Amino acid sequence: MKTLRKIRSFFHDDWCSECTDKMEVVRKQLYMLPMTVGHYVSHQNASYYIKNLIKVEKKKDIPVGYYACGIHWYRCLKCGHQAVKLSIFLPVRDQEKQEEVFFFEKGEMDAFLLEDRH
Repeated sequence: MKTLRKIRSFFHDDWCSECTDKMEVVRKQLYMLPMTVGHYVSHQNASYYIKNLIKVEKKKDIPVGYYACGIHWYRCLKCGHQAVKLSIFLPVRDQEKQEEVFFFEKGEMDAFLLEDRH
């Protein structure tokens, strides 16, 4: 049953991986990464993002050729489970060239997101 829940949540990032209910968005935020075109390196550890994300308000605030990271922080109203989705992309004109997507569901990003709320 747990595998089925994980598969369903993979296709709908706003579905809880614990109970499959739809989760609410607690917060959305855009960040810049200190990586440029041709120098992208995949990082799966939350600590890299905690140390390197630079908060921006709009995509136009990101210098040309730099990668961006969109964060969605979700919470399930039914069971209380929380998840953070990081979408790494390169802003190109009016498009987002998706590089990778990571999910953190063990609270790895929570302190950073709470601290960075201002």
